[in-house]
Amino acid sequence: MEKKRIYTYNSPWVIYGLSWSSRVNRPFRLAIGSFLEDYTNRVDVIQLNEETDQFEVVCGFEHPYPPTKCMWIPDKNSNRPDLLATTGDYLRLWEVGSNQRSIKLKSLLTNNKSSEFCAPLSSFDWNETDPSLLATSSIDTTCTIWNIETGQAKTQLIAHDKEVFDIAFARGTDLFASVGADGSLRMFDLRNLEHSTIIYETPSFVPLLRLCWNKQDPNYLATIQQDSPKVIILDIRVPSVPAAELVFHKSAVNGISWAPHSSCHICTVSDDKQALIWDLSSMPKPIEDPLLTYNALAEINQLSWSSSQPDWIAIAFSSHLQILKV
Repeated sequence: MEKKRIYTYNSPWVIYGLSWSSRVNRPFRLAIGSFLEDYTNRVDVIQLNEETDQFEVVCGFEHPYPPTKCMWIPDKNSNRPDLLATTGDYLRLWEVGSNQRSIKLKSLLTNNKSSEFCAPLSSFDWNETDPSLLATSSIDTTCTIWNIETGQAKTQLIAHDKEVFDIAFARGTDLFASVGADGSLRMFDLRNLEHSTIIYETPSFVPLLRLCWNKQDPNYLATIQQDSPKVIILDIRVPSVPAAELVFHKSAVNGISWAPHSSCHICTVSDDKQALIWDLSSMPKPIEDPLLTYNALAEINQLSWSSSQPDWIAIAFSSHLQILKV
């Protein structure tokens, strides 16, 4: 029987957090987080039942505030505990039970011993090479590198002049980069945190909202500006000048993801309801048009490209999740 190329899951709430499990033995398992204007939000773990062709909720939990990001531990071969991380008011780690039907809080990580007040975390990234390392970004201008095995912060640094909106590791354990409300993309090296390199600054300091590091060719990063329909591709060897600008979306871009298995493909999603896959292999020539386009029924808020099954991409729009075979 021919497998379908598109599967849809309809959630009871608007989906914002979205992450595809990296475990090879858990294909078609995703985590989704709610966006509700209440204190109590929710994260569900859903799994495609390949007999019924339907997604099923296998477990979930209540979450304070909407999670700004959900991400499974990068652990393709299941060598580590089956962990899911979320950020919001704090960084939390959740562990799936051995029966797959339960998930419980494993740890809440905080650096803030003294005050009741916490600065919300805007995003985080898990290091693929060493999954004991996890980096968070905060609206208080700082980034923190955590050792999740000890539950301690390895280092905390003031990364930007204003709020930090996103953070990402390069391939390997040393380099990471962040973007924020000051309109800059800055690169850091854990071996020498006295210095950072400004890779790019937006004209007139428009905030940069997201960044994504190419894991196959770590010279390349992608970033997006607030309320902008274009995607900026940067080469860290040539700071300050975009290597390419992808101009095709009609409205603000909300998410970007490099292909996990290819250095020259990237997916972008937007308020124009389109998901686009681009082939950048002809750079430095201008990239005129995307390779593939997919039209969803509403503005696409989020995407996740499966690292263990790289021919599948997940997108979230309104209260719907779709996985698309590319």
